[in-house]
Amino acid sequence: MVATARTQDAGRMMMRAAMSAPYLEREEERVLAISWKERDDHDALHRMTIAHMRLVISMATKFRNYGLPLSDLIQEGHVGLLEAAARFEPDRDVRFSTYATWWIRASMQDYVLRNWSIVRGGTSSAQKALFFNLRRLRARLSGADSLMERSAIYKEISISLGVSESDVATMDSRLSNPDTSLDAPITDDSGSSERMDFLVSEERQPDEAVQDTIDMQRRSTWLRTALGVLNDRELRIIERRRLSEDGATLESLGELLGISKERVRQIESRAMEKLKLALIRQSPALAAHNA
Repeated sequence: MVATARTQDAGRMMMRAAMSAPYLEREEERVLAISWKERDDHDALHRMTIAHMRLVISMATKFRNYGLPLSDLIQEGHVGLLEAAARFEPDRDVRFSTYATWWIRASMQDYVLRNWSIVRGGTSSAQKALFFNLRRLRARLSGADSLMERSAIYKEISISLGVSESDVATMDSRLSNPDTSLDAPITDDSGSSERMDFLVSEERQPDEAVQDTIDMQRRSTWLRTALGVLNDRELRIIERRRLSEDGATLESLGELLGISKERVRQIESRAMEKLKLALIRQSPALAAHNA
């Protein structure tokens, strides 16, 4: 609470200082910009930025409809102003305020996009234009033709901003339905269910997951024990043919072992039968299953 009050006081002090700062003439502005750029004069930088904080405050008020603190918007605008000062070329025939406007707006827009919703929005220039212009364009089109269908409005906006109609519909839904806590009750009743209660999970129930894990461990133990009944050549063939990801061919194993591929097939068949009998001895339920 104390930190918030201090932040608000600091914000008010900065606004008062900005509103009382003198305007800069064109030549004075140019001299300060050269002094900062060529001699790293921080006093010149301070005079340039404080003289243009009015611009930052004015632009910040245009973003207040997004429900974010004005002081935060001003701080972000100040960051954009400093970025503009770092990049400004005083030899060009452009006023600093004109150049800084783009950087201030871009900094505030990025802040709004990062903090307006917990759902990350699009960051492309087209998506930004859609986010910041959708309401205005929709209101203008609806006002011009009150009978205009929503699909037609979406089509006009998509053409105007160069985005797809589905993107327009998605953004309109996001702007019309702000974030809602999953812990929020469905109704105003104190005993009402929460939104979390109606989320459907496709995951297995915890007891089912535990049972599957236990079954898998049990089968692995059975298999390791059963493999003990095989001789070295049978085990080698089963491992290469059945227990490896690629699965060796009969021909390649025949060449490796110096026997025909038909002989490899016979050994594999005998080994599989031995494994089956060993597994049934460990778990009689398998015998009933395979009967």
